[in-house]
Amino acid sequence: MDIQEHIRKTIAENEIIIFMKGSPQFPQCGFSLRASQVLAACGVEYAHVDVLAEPAVRQALPAISNWPTFPQVFVRGELVGGCDILVELFQKGELQGLLKPPAG
Repeated sequence: MDIQEHIRKTIAENEIIIFMKGSPQFPQCGFSLRASQVLAACGVEYAHVDVLAEPAVRQALPAISNWPTFPQVFVRGELVGGCDILVELFQKGELQGLLKPPAG
């Protein structure tokens, strides 16, 4: 499996996933820290990928997502965005609804 297939599979297999620098427990940049704090504040479980530990993912993901920076958050296979977008959606109260599983 090539790296793009691996990334797409990882996104598809996780309802909520953050590609970040470091981990939620030990973030390696302020943006990754803030984004993981926002997800935690929403009370949802989520997966993470440390792009510093997986340089091939760090290099390939921006071409797949059409988003140049990290962190990148995906919900049900769709890119939500990075730190600033996550914080903005959270402050508006929209992120919480977006993260809830669909009804039915």
